[in-house]
Amino acid sequence: MSQTKTLKVRVTLFCILAGIVLAMTAVVTDHWAVLSPHMEHHNTTCEAAHFGLWRICTKRIPMDDSKTCGPITLPGEKNCSYFRHFNPGESSEIFEFTTQKEYSISAAAIAIFSLGFVILGSLCVLLSFGKKRDYLLRPASMFYAFAGLCILVSVEVMRQSVKRMIDSEDTVWIEYYYSWSFACACAAFVLLFLGGLALLLFSLPRMPRNPWESCMDAEPEH
Repeated sequence: MSQTKTLKVRVTLFCILAGIVLAMTAVVTDHWAVLSPHMEHHNTTCEAAHFGLWRICTKRIPMDDSKTCGPITLPGEKNCSYFRHFNPGESSEIFEFTTQKEYSISAAAIAIFSLGFVILGSLCVLLSFGKKRDYLLRPASMFYAFAGLCILVSVEVMRQSVKRMIDSEDTVWIEYYYSWSFACACAAFVLLFLGGLALLLFSLPRMPRNPWESCMDAEPEH
């Protein structure tokens, strides 16, 4: 592989590494969405919530002069619990319905598939460091692109889950916004998917320079 192409591959792998870090951060943290309930004018505190793929955290925080709940970063009594379908022995009455079990399990499972593709791609990259094993970068690029697509699907499933919570009459939540874990997942999709496609292009053999030259006849780049 030429020095120019090697430099491009290294820069692409660095971007993919950043995407991997962001994807793992999004999966293990619980700040995908922040929910706020309906406000009663006589209340001095309110209970906001933020959640991720695995658990929900509620926080009782004081209301400001505008009678709005938040922001979630204000100090207050915090209580976190894993979703009941991930931890059957733990009580989570307040979100037994509102977690939307099918959405939550789907988003978490797809995110795990994404991490699996990341592991496979990373193994291929490590093996490609051996002599004359540049061809392993091609399956690695596809694994990274698939990982990015899985993250995108997980983001969309989570978005539908939040929308269904807000629209349901069985929940107290009326306002929401997506937080930094959600942003990490979106950024991870961009870096992994585009990085995977770029890695595939950079790892392909050189195209023939002349009409009578085939790919097999081209001079090796090692």
